Amino acid sequence: MSPSLPASPRRRTALALTTTVTALALLVSGCGLGDSDGKRIRVGVSGDSPEWEVLAKEAKKEGLTVETVVFDDYSLPNKALAAGDIELNAFQHLVFLAQSNTENKTDIAPVSATTVVPLGLYSSRHKQLADLPDGARVTLPNDPANQGRGLRVLEQAKVIELKKDAGLFATPDDITANPKHIKLTPVNAQQTPRTLGDADAAIINDGVAELAGIDAGTALFKDDPTSPQSVPYLNVIAARAAQKDDPDYARIVKLYASKAVQDEVRRTSNGTAHHVDLPAADLRAELDRIRKQLAK
Repeated sequence: MSPSLPASPRRRTALALTTTVTALALLVSGCGLGDSDGKRIRVGVSGDSPEWEVLAKEAKKEGLTVETVVFDDYSLPNKALAAGDIELNAFQHLVFLAQSNTENKTDIAPVSATTVVPLGLYSSRHKQLADLPDGARVTLPNDPANQGRGLRVLEQAKVIELKKDAGLFATPDDITANPKHIKLTPVNAQQTPRTLGDADAAIINDGVAELAGIDAGTALFKDDPTSPQSVPYLNVIAARAAQKDDPDYARIVKLYASKAVQDEVRRTSNGTAHHVDLPAADLRAELDRIRKQLAK
């Protein structure tokens, strides 16, 4: 989902088996451990989570013990949440959550938006988008949620054109124009950085790029995280739907929006992550809209 980790700060990616409690215990980081007083809330994340370390310190002042459980595979955090092995997760955008709920027949709901980050096209061979040659090989994530967005990035970059009704879950079959005869190769999202040695370019999730030590500023092209079209790609804090209104989760949401945590988000993302404040009811409505599109 694991490339070696660089020393630089890392961002969350917008990305998505029942894991045993014993296995999860091996993954729990040191974040929020300490005194056992108060309620314990385990949060599933992908990669390092410096903002959650800050949040854990703030939560402890309010009698909440927050622990992060680190996963290196996007397929795990939702399954662990559904199984009750963790209380919350914070690693995915709404499109990924809709896809995961549908595939796994789970009922996981967003309780808050966190950030939206751009999705970029990277290359180790070419310095500008215009340098992509005829017949260039481009890799992109193979999961439906991120593949659809990746194709949209290529369309916005004017590399390809898609059917007007392709929707959020577009596939290469929806391409209507490909003037440079780009050859697309879908791969696991976590493996996209490793393809840069062989491919002309790769669509790489922001967090995956950071984990691989790729400078986000070197992207040949990125989508706009402030665009209304980015709403389906809002990253969220999610809970089992039956517990979505837990008052302690509301406290976590408030802490995430605090200055201390947001300062850490800005620091670790080098300013590329945009915090979004959208009511939970609106997030759930958007999730339902995406689910209906997925069902078509």
